[in-house]
Amino acid sequence: MPPSSQTVAEAAAFRSFANGYLREIDPGIRVRHALADGPPAPCVEWNLRSRRLAIRAEIRSPSLCGAQGFGRLWTRHLHEPRWRTVAPMRALQELLAEAYSRADEGRGETARERELELLGRVLDSYRETARLLDLAGRRSDAETDFIAGERALVFGHWLHPTPKSRQGLTTWQARAYAPEEGGSFRLDVFAAEASLVRHDSAVTRAAPDLALDLLGSDAARLDLRAGETALPMHPLQAEALMLEPHVAALVAAGRVRRLGAFGPRFTATSSLRTVYTAESPWMAKFSLPVTLTNSLRVNRLAELKAGVAVARLLAKSGFEARHPNFRILADPAYLTLHCPGREESGFETVLRENPFRNGAERGIATLAALTAEPLPGRPSRLEALLRQVCPGETADRAHAARRWFGLYLDCMLEPVVALYDGHGIALEAHQQNALLDVASGWPRRGFYRDNQGFYLSEAARPRLLRDAPETGTIGSLYFADGEIRRRLAYYLVVNQIFSVIARMGHDGLAREETLLDDLARRLEAMARRLTGAGRAFARSVLEGPTLCTKANLRVRLCDRDELASGDGTGNYIDMPNPLSARAAARSEAGHALAS
Repeated sequence: MPPSSQTVAEAAAFRSFANGYLREIDPGIRVRHALADGPPAPCVEWNLRSRRLAIRAEIRSPSLCGAQGFGRLWTRHLHEPRWRTVAPMRALQELLAEAYSRADEGRGETARERELELLGRVLDSYRETARLLDLAGRRSDAETDFIAGERALVFGHWLHPTPKSRQGLTTWQARAYAPEEGGSFRLDVFAAEASLVRHDSAVTRAAPDLALDLLGSDAARLDLRAGETALPMHPLQAEALMLEPHVAALVAAGRVRRLGAFGPRFTATSSLRTVYTAESPWMAKFSLPVTLTNSLRVNRLAELKAGVAVARLLAKSGFEARHPNFRILADPAYLTLHCPGREESGFETVLRENPFRNGAERGIATLAALTAEPLPGRPSRLEALLRQVCPGETADRAHAARRWFGLYLDCMLEPVVALYDGHGIALEAHQQNALLDVASGWPRRGFYRDNQGFYLSEAARPRLLRDAPETGTIGSLYFADGEIRRRLAYYLVVNQIFSVIARMGHDGLAREETLLDDLARRLEAMARRLTGAGRAFARSVLEGPTLCTKANLRVRLCDRDELASGDGTGNYIDMPNPLSARAAARSEAGHALAS
């Protein structure tokens, strides 16, 4: 009998929390647990000093660079020799309490309040995962277009303590506004005095005109008065805005009017607040009154300006013509309502180009969907692709997996590093921001999205300012190259590429060691070929003893909103570098053979 959705969701909650604990709090010790029904099981053991407990977790599917796959769990009191089985959620609670004990050194009421808040979000995430598993079990995996991939993230971020927690979104709202259920909705339109509207565009048409494209033929039906501009809005955000005093005052004064729902039906992408329809040349990214993962989803004015500025930079760079197998989805326009005394009004809207229409949406998938943990009884999306292109035996599939991985690096690693090397622009290319065209089964083109994820090199500032002077006035856009190397290593390598390696390893498609060596050879070739910042980046990833990683658990332990925490430096820590570890192991083996 297959496991229930609740059982699978509980194991998934432990997996994501325990992987964060292992990477950020305590790597534990590796042991083997004697079993009555088979050989000793490889395990990780944590001693929880504040709980006077030890927890052992069976490592059923190990990884050198990604998430560990856990199996059975045991616990014992430190003064007792006997191990007892324990439920995943109970083990998670013990780890959570120990994490707070270590993080806060017993700082009383504040720590306890945050501990209970995080526990509540863990339970929310568990319940939402169980609900989505029930829905996914009734849905076919046959659909492979862009929006199907966006709806596939049942388990969420593999290295986050609350991957599916959505504070502020009810279950009944999720049916319409969350991606997994395939709900759809029309945008809510406000009319505002044009003098109140702030906007910019990197293309020939102004943002208010582009915004009307979102409404299709309904734009002609708007009851706009002379001197008014239409502001399409996400329905959830529209409801929240109507309760804001600064908006209510403008409505009462007649300077802002809510016109109602217009246009085609949109559906949410995996980020929830970016919405899509195949009928529009634009996607729209809104603020939402919902807290996801580490932050309340608010569009900051600086991010809106950065999207337009970088769109101008990229248009002048000629980069896309030189790298036809990679495309950055531009966020070339924004519009918002200006309210005196407020940096953001809540109306901040990004317009993102939408190439996934008129047939071009077929076979487009995020890396997050391809590498996600598979549903019970089904292969992962990546394994399904490999079975499609290579229906043969395991040995043939391992060869196909290495070829697939090499083509993927062509579409993602090479162009992202080339952009940084040649133009001083680095991308926050994590697995949800990265998409692949795999319509043929093989990677043939990569895509990047997100106006929050640009890092401009201080060393390249004079050149970048010549092409886009406004970048000099946008806060948290320029970074020293040392910090860019750290963050790019996390987003591109640790978060994205390592997730592909780990997924292939977990699925038995290829050995992680082989793929890590393939990645090292590619980086070595790039380091020899490149001459600028990309060369230093490749060398740092190959040779550094550590790599940067996101401290999602620590951020949650501190109850910190990462999008409102300055330049975000405190959101990262270091982890051992499996690439340099592999190089050291090969060197030791070579010396041993020589002697």
